[in-house]
Amino acid sequence: MISIRTAFAAVLFHTVLAAFASAQDVTLTSRDGSVEIAGTLLGYDGEFYRVDSDYGVLTVDGTGVLCAGPGCPDLAAFVANIAVSGAGTIANHLMPSLIEAFARHQGYSAQRLVVSDAEFSYVLNESDTGRTAARFTIRVTTSDEGFADLLSDEADIAMSLREVLPEEVTRGIEAGLGRLSSPAQNRVVALDALVPVVSTRNSVLEISPEELSQVFSGKISNWRELGGIDAPIVLHAPDQKSSILNVFLEKIVLPAGRHLSANVQRHRTNSDLVDAVARDPFAIGLSTLSGPGNARPLTLTGGCGFRSGAVPEALKSEDYPLTAPLFLYLKGRRLPAVGREFMRFTQSPAAQIAVLRAGFVDQGIARTPVRRQGERLANAIRNAGPEIGLTELKRLVAALDGSRRLSVTFRFDDGASTLDAQSRSNVILLARALETGTIGANELTFVGFSDGLGAAGANKRLSRQRAASVREAVLHEATTADLGRISLTVDGFGEAMPMACDDTEWGRQVNRRVEIWSR
Repeated sequence: MISIRTAFAAVLFHTVLAAFASAQDVTLTSRDGSVEIAGTLLGYDGEFYRVDSDYGVLTVDGTGVLCAGPGCPDLAAFVANIAVSGAGTIANHLMPSLIEAFARHQGYSAQRLVVSDAEFSYVLNESDTGRTAARFTIRVTTSDEGFADLLSDEADIAMSLREVLPEEVTRGIEAGLGRLSSPAQNRVVALDALVPVVSTRNSVLEISPEELSQVFSGKISNWRELGGIDAPIVLHAPDQKSSILNVFLEKIVLPAGRHLSANVQRHRTNSDLVDAVARDPFAIGLSTLSGPGNARPLTLTGGCGFRSGAVPEALKSEDYPLTAPLFLYLKGRRLPAVGREFMRFTQSPAAQIAVLRAGFVDQGIARTPVRRQGERLANAIRNAGPEIGLTELKRLVAALDGSRRLSVTFRFDDGASTLDAQSRSNVILLARALETGTIGANELTFVGFSDGLGAAGANKRLSRQRAASVREAVLHEATTADLGRISLTVDGFGEAMPMACDDTEWGRQVNRRVEIWSR
């Protein structure tokens, strides 16, 4: 038998539920009265209504309709609420810098409100009226949880230190959120890098990626094997949820058929890791460029003359093999106007200053004269295979003489012709520079290079084809560029200028690239 209390509770529940449902009901009528759409209001972004109607989910421009019904929003009091979730490195350091810079740029005052260690918000108010225009709510989670929140519609923007996974792309499509891997739905907003660090009392100055793989898999366990003193190596790494650690595993350890040693000491925060390494002259750790603390980064080197420190130019060009782009991912659905303005701002020169202030590497285009490429040219001569003759090396030097290499470089996924994530972002970056005329050059040459596998002639043709495909991708994006003022040419040199040894997959991937040279 059902009690009176239970029955009353059930009636009350259904009454409240019905009231809630009816409160969302709206009728949108065109201003001339000829069209009427009735349904349940799913959202309003300050410009557009989203309505679940008899015709499916419709997005309707609010300027062309009148809204009637209990679900209609108060247009005068509308506040854009934007939920952001993901990697703590971005949440705690980069996003505050970007939001505060955006507020200044747009003339808002920004108030930060701390909810807990895992959540805070920024309230943006119009400086002249004091009206609240937007609220950014930031959840400090992980890259994995950021994607989970995005896919479950609990976040509008996901912050990530890794690319979206294929299964996450599939789930996004199934949920009607678009294709998250599409360039339209993600942005690289800054650059960081994974760097091996040691104590300043350690005598070792450099390490090869192969040695780094052997060290963290336990195959090399004594500093003597790296040219140091006879002492055991103590390993330190981020905890298992770290996306930075996954970058290391995917690029260095797993391709060699190895696994992370069980003797690694884990740390919840990067600062804890760096402090532990700095205190121990026998320790080595995996840190980020943005937070090396008192530890000293090791230079990455290789047997083919390859040598790369984690300096800004090397990160921008992806010449440093452990570069880690910082991503923002969006659903395939319109953000409120303030949100769209913020996303545009993240690609602006003012945002690049905010990126630098937050301790990361910006995406501003740097230019390096050919005369400062001496080490690379020496490597080209030293490592040229039997099929690369002096004539081709002379042609390379002559083609680049008097030019400057731009830091915008394009690399490819797994030897395919598909650009990697940072390179897809670079397409937009270079296209916008062409549109705004900030390149400051009369000629840009897209110069293709390949790895050394296969015949030299085929590699040369392939490198030129890839350079041409990158050029076309940039032209497709640069719709408003005045191409009468700048010449865009293509060349290819195959395996003539290797940047790493071809005996590892990461080395071959570093060598497969398209560089941009200006004059």
